[in-house]
Amino acid sequence: MRSHFFIDRPIFAAVISIVITMVGGLALTQLPLAQYPQIAPPTVEVQCNYPGASAQTVAETIAAPIEQKVNGVEDMLYMNSSSTNDGSYALTVTFKPGVDLNLAQVLVQNRVGLAVPTLPEVVRRTGVITRKRSPDILLQVSINCPDGRYDQLYLSNYARLHLQDELSRVKGVSEVRVFGQRDYSMRIWLDPDKLAARGLTASDVASAVREQNAEVALGQLGQCPANGRQAWQIPLTVPGRLESIPAFENIIVRSQPDGRILRIRDVGRVELAARAEETNNRFNQKPTVGLAVFQLPDANALETADLVKARVAELSRDFPAGVIAEAGYDTTPFVRESIREVFKSLRDAVILVSLVVLLFLQGWRPAIIPLIAVPVAIVGTFAALAMFGFSLNNLTLFGLVLAIGIVVDDAIVVVEAVEQNIERGLAPREATMRAMEEVTGPVIAVGLVLAAVFIPCAFVSGLVGQFFLQFAMTISVSTLISTINSLTLSPALAAVLLRPRHGPQDWLTRLLDFSLGWLFNAFNKVLRSSVNGYQFGVGKLVRIPLLVLTVYAGLLILTWYEFQVLPSGFIPTQDKGYLVCSVQLPDAASSERTLQTLEKVERITLDTPGVRAVNAIAGNSFQLGARASNFCSMFIILHDFEQRTTPDLAASAIQDSLLKQYATQIPEATVTINPPPAVSGVGRAGGLK
Repeated sequence: MRSHFFIDRPIFAAVISIVITMVGGLALTQLPLAQYPQIAPPTVEVQCNYPGASAQTVAETIAAPIEQKVNGVEDMLYMNSSSTNDGSYALTVTFKPGVDLNLAQVLVQNRVGLAVPTLPEVVRRTGVITRKRSPDILLQVSINCPDGRYDQLYLSNYARLHLQDELSRVKGVSEVRVFGQRDYSMRIWLDPDKLAARGLTASDVASAVREQNAEVALGQLGQCPANGRQAWQIPLTVPGRLESIPAFENIIVRSQPDGRILRIRDVGRVELAARAEETNNRFNQKPTVGLAVFQLPDANALETADLVKARVAELSRDFPAGVIAEAGYDTTPFVRESIREVFKSLRDAVILVSLVVLLFLQGWRPAIIPLIAVPVAIVGTFAALAMFGFSLNNLTLFGLVLAIGIVVDDAIVVVEAVEQNIERGLAPREATMRAMEEVTGPVIAVGLVLAAVFIPCAFVSGLVGQFFLQFAMTISVSTLISTINSLTLSPALAAVLLRPRHGPQDWLTRLLDFSLGWLFNAFNKVLRSSVNGYQFGVGKLVRIPLLVLTVYAGLLILTWYEFQVLPSGFIPTQDKGYLVCSVQLPDAASSERTLQTLEKVERITLDTPGVRAVNAIAGNSFQLGARASNFCSMFIILHDFEQRTTPDLAASAIQDSLLKQYATQIPEATVTINPPPAVSGVGRAGGLK
């Protein structure tokens, strides 16, 4: 590239930079916003239920045949499953990073289809669900009734009918799951003594229900072929599925030859109630239903959360009296706060670089040239992020923070070379041409070397490589754009703006010298003294090379030692504004006993300073990925960061305080608290080494 071309055509050079900036600005509006890059490996979940079966029966009759068929599916990393005493079975298949999630679901579903014929009949009838598993919950909307007017069954039914589908259609939402769901169903309670007296079993009653509670297709009257006098064709319809308690009570279980009929009401009772009551969802010690919102991988987390909250607020106008919606569990405040802090760092870095450039170049004309390179390189990088499919996250923003100090280097080299030639008596245009002949090669070399330092990170495999790919590519792209800018716009501006330092000065230069001349003079004195001291020290050290090499070797050894003894980890544990609590009672503990223990845990937690709310689920363990009557999970939502500024209100301090109280006041259960995972979707909890 001949820089003389752009020196003679400064407008064309400016247009190139303007186009790069405009394209980057447009791409910025389309970039998804997230805390970290999407690195969680794709997972597919298989679920089914065997009513009344124990965990051992589920493992033998469901888990074994399904896992034999699914094992070895293409690009699978590993799989894990859970079989519980409530008859539930869940299999999670994890694939290699980068595998298309839709294809992975199809592959697993095909394998599961091969195992379905070998499953028990009741499982085949209720179905085996294969679905994509979202990596983590974005937020959870709790539907509550503070005055206790409605129970969890009513709230669950209302949420499923009026809220779940509405929230699923919000932009950026992948899936909405109902925690604490209790579907209405007809429950038939049989009296074993009455059954035995009549020689019946529960299977006889179940068979009668299946036979008489079914849709029947009866056809039509007058359907062709018919005689030529047929004037009407009427479809026949009869009541199919039963819809009321009396209808179920009148189901005939057995009829005698003498005309006597035995109905369900003769051997039991029927009620309209929840299908299952093993899982209890509570928010601040009140029954609730949680709508867990999962985000699409390429969606903007903050925008999606705002849209969901706005939609909930809109739907809440039609809520029954006494029902309210609260966003208790919400991961976006930490994401919002972390990104806000990075933007502050980005702002501070721009200001600091501007001051340093002005302090060293000591004039607005030479300072403006490298400073123009900052927005061109930084904003232009957003176009590359969009092209590569990256998101705007902490790592890409930190890469831009580091790049701010890098992108001005090449432009400073150009400015210094031009000013040196101007001081030799050349005109600004001739000085710029001479300078570019001298520094074009070094500028290109510096840009390529800096890019070569970070580009190899793109080839690192595994989660670490996926994690730092966007960071490395961000710095590399911004450096290359800076190099292009230094070969096009910087020399064009230098030829137009730079003037001899001792020649006539414009009013802005005179104003700058008048206001900051004393600072420039003092800085120059300190800089000269530092340079002289450095030269003196280097002159002394070159006379004792053995001592210098010994100190250098000692520093290397000390570095290696510290590297060995310092604790290692993927990402440091951070205060995300909530904690994850797991409660486990002895095996076979009843649901009532578990719920009583959970109430004690909730009371202790809510009385602890720094805790704003508690969202608890009895009968489910998120950390173990299992459901049982002796499990509980609880999200401890802390106050906003602005209200927790002292060390004793940090998440780690609250965690330690709660663990001490649990150990002394709840000896009948094992209660553990962990911070959330550092990266959403990678693990169920953090804080482990």
